Amino acid sequence: MTPLETARLILKPVELADARQVQVLFPHWDIVKYLLNIVPWPYPPDGVETFYRTVVLPKMEQGERWHWTLRLKTSPEQIIGAVELNVGDDNRGFWLGLPWQRQGLMTEACDAATDYWFNVLGFPVLRVGKAISNTGSRRISEKEGMRVIQVVERDYVCGRMATEIWEITADEWRARRSP
Repeated sequence: MTPLETARLILKPVELADARQVQVLFPHWDIVKYLLNIVPWPYPPDGVETFYRTVVLPKMEQGERWHWTLRLKTSPEQIIGAVELNVGDDNRGFWLGLPWQRQGLMTEACDAATDYWFNVLGFPVLRVGKAISNTGSRRISEKEGMRVIQVVERDYVCGRMATEIWEITADEWRARRSP
């Protein structure tokens, strides 16, 4: 798995050593409330290290998960968030530290990850579920040209909510990206 770059970001494959920085940034209600309720809350003090060691790194080695930390090119040592790709029903997930939200950074990161999904990994379709109340996440899917294909109920850290399943095909993605 290789690092990716955008205009402002470096997406670096996750390492166990990243857990300490992520543990400080990640467990905030405004970040976790719209994540599926498999995320424990209150978040344990060793939650990131345990998650990386038992889930992320083994799945990366098995070729079932691709997980990057996000870093500004101007401060490459500082982790500011993460984006991941997964085989299965929900193919992409992400979070961004509170100080860096609403600057278009996650749109850049998601575009890079989506491009990797289609053009490096060769998958034909990308699907992501989003709580209808999660307007910021929904805007990213809209910007990428995704469409809602289904509405279901899911359990999030903040409770049970209506969830939109968004989708885009490889052909649709490539058509939007070509000049």
